[in-house]
Amino acid sequence: MHGTQAIEFEKLVKLGGMAPARAIQAGTIANAAMMGWQNDVGSIAAGKFADIVAVAGDPLADITELQRVRFVMKGGKVIRHDLAATTSGTR
Repeated sequence: MHGTQAIEFEKLVKLGGMAPARAIQAGTIANAAMMGWQNDVGSIAAGKFADIVAVAGDPLADITELQRVRFVMKGGKVIRHDLAATTSGTR
């Protein structure tokens, strides 16, 4: 199901015993490499396709931070930017 990756990352850490960084890599660069797509996706680099999310906290310290997304960029277009709304006084 789309949109449940953050919960899956939490399960990998809390139930599977994975380190948070490794869980994130499992869902990004490791999957891209397994599918042979590492030249196009899986990490942030010039020329690669990237959908980017940002959170306020450190997901390496608390993997559940990935469930509280504050910024989303998809295909180079900002889809969500909560920080801009709070700094401008509107929400």
